[in-house]
Amino acid sequence: MPAYDFRCKNCGQEFTLFYKTYQAYDQAERACSNCGSSQLSRIINRIALQAPARDYSKMSPNEMLSVLESGDSRQVGQMFQQVGGASPELGADFHETTKQLLDGEPMAKVEKTLQEKDVAKKSALP
Repeated sequence: MPAYDFRCKNCGQEFTLFYKTYQAYDQAERACSNCGSSQLSRIINRIALQAPARDYSKMSPNEMLSVLESGDSRQVGQMFQQVGGASPELGADFHETTKQLLDGEPMAKVEKTLQEKDVAKKSALP
């Protein structure tokens, strides 16, 4: 639901208006919620810029190691996703780990989960 912030040029009141669609915003007649004036200015409070994506596949081994050592689980997950992709031969553990990292789980927790799975697999062997 689009929300827009306004300031009344008459009384200085700041307020937010919500619309069900962008079309509803375009067609709406707006007035100050305090004094009823239609002399409003739109306020831009927050903007979000998407950072350019890194191309992990073109990194040197030292650069990749630096990403791993950074401790930024989302960045490591992005690297795993780019380099490994959806390749089924990497196995379910790889893809599950990548998802956990992308979701922002701490790397120590993800590593512990992998170690526990490894111990469980080894104890299940005859």
